[in-house]
Amino acid sequence: MNRKTLVLPVVAALLTPLLAACGGGDKSRAIVVGTTDQFVATEDAPAPLDPAFAYDTGAWNVLRQTVQTLMHVPRGSGQPVPEAAESCGFSDKQSESFRCKLREGLTFADGTAITAEDVKFSIERVLAIKSDNGTAALLANIDTVETKGDREVVFHLKTPDATFPYKLSTPVAGILSKDKYDGKQLRAGFDVDGSGPYTMKTERDGDKVTKFVFTKNAKYKGDITLRNDRVELRPFTDAAVMDEALEKDDIDMMARTMSQSQIKDLTEKPKDGIELTEVPGLEIRYLAFNTKAPSVEDKAVRQAMASVIDRGALVSEVYGPTAQPLYSLIPSSVTGHATSFIDTYGEPDTAKAAKILRDAGVKTPVKVTLHYTTDHYGAETAKEFEALRGQLNGTRLFDTQIQGTEWSKFRPAQKRGDYAVYGLGWFPDYPDPDNYIAPFLDSDNFLNTPYVNQSVRDRLIPQSRRQADRTAAAPVFEQIQKIVAKDVPVLPLWQGKQYVAARDDVTGVEWALNTSSDLLLWELGRGTA
Repeated sequence: MNRKTLVLPVVAALLTPLLAACGGGDKSRAIVVGTTDQFVATEDAPAPLDPAFAYDTGAWNVLRQTVQTLMHVPRGSGQPVPEAAESCGFSDKQSESFRCKLREGLTFADGTAITAEDVKFSIERVLAIKSDNGTAALLANIDTVETKGDREVVFHLKTPDATFPYKLSTPVAGILSKDKYDGKQLRAGFDVDGSGPYTMKTERDGDKVTKFVFTKNAKYKGDITLRNDRVELRPFTDAAVMDEALEKDDIDMMARTMSQSQIKDLTEKPKDGIELTEVPGLEIRYLAFNTKAPSVEDKAVRQAMASVIDRGALVSEVYGPTAQPLYSLIPSSVTGHATSFIDTYGEPDTAKAAKILRDAGVKTPVKVTLHYTTDHYGAETAKEFEALRGQLNGTRLFDTQIQGTEWSKFRPAQKRGDYAVYGLGWFPDYPDPDNYIAPFLDSDNFLNTPYVNQSVRDRLIPQSRRQADRTAAAPVFEQIQKIVAKDVPVLPLWQGKQYVAARDDVTGVEWALNTSSDLLLWELGRGTA
């Protein structure tokens, strides 16, 4: 059957569709999913699948299948609900004490009983290791973890945080066995032991994974319903090779990241037996700055770049209808979004940029190198940076070079501060405006940035988290976005849509990729919708 399936995005909380696919096919035959994510153990990142270190979409897509969390975001998004827990909630009006009770009879995949002490160990382990990947920042507001018997755990927070249930839904809060994980150091390699819906085995070529095999965990107890018994996740070097595998029926679905040309072709010229599905997405792309680097230390340079980059032309030239210009860190479909950059700088204006640089005494052309990763965000990334170079150099205010590096080397170099200007993407850990602000501006942030605004860190972020009604926090987020537009520690470029292509006998495709780009492989089945 040739058709394009469309699941429409909605604002803030996503509505659950009325009808879900139900399959009557063979659950035992593995469903094979392709991805362009690469899984490599390196000297800089020897433990890519340790929950205390992992902080990229690819690694989390493995951990979500294998490591259980107390809570999870349900199908169709919305507020987190208990997963490994049977109940969770704040026990005070100030949102400073969060209590969870574990399900009865909960065990790891090897049959070992899970107790509240395992939860305490897992959380305290992340905070003790405090890896340089920024992962621990999600749990940094925890003051103490208290256990009451074998099944009850209480998190005492340093300051009120209405977003805490979301944080407990991320793999960083995954429940681990103290018998198999060291409490003070990362676990190298690709082995994962947990209590999630699947157990996992890997096939490898040296330090690189060539296949993950997920098998239904017979001892799993939780809120997730599995619609298959086995799924394989196969990394591909690029989207074109992944596409060939789908056409040959070597794989059943290709998820992230499809190229813009593939999406265009499947939209305009549907292929027999393959369906294209658009699913809600909250991905953003941006340039970030090492604000201590000599070439961009003067914020006038960053402001001038913000004044001349033409997001509309960039999106039109490179991504077409699969993306839209973004003028804030917070996407337009998330509560709290403001158009702070266009409000501050207006439409691209070379004369305005020249005045900013002239008034600051900055000599032109300013020499800058834009760094990007060649193998992490999709086939169009190189073309995007060529377009950015063309825009900046076209003003004669900048002398711009671009440099591409594979992700396994790019990310460590970026964290070390080797790059003055670099491009990254962000897939939210949870669908709340807080997660587009704190990972970039709070202490111990994902970027490891030297930029610090004490008003944002000490006053505005904590103030936003006090609001249980997230719409009430919108004015605070608007203030933060104005500060970001003025100081330009990051420069938002665009927000993207998500697409999945699958064989037409695979069901549950519309649920298998959520707004945070999490692969929910248990949703996939075989049969007819």
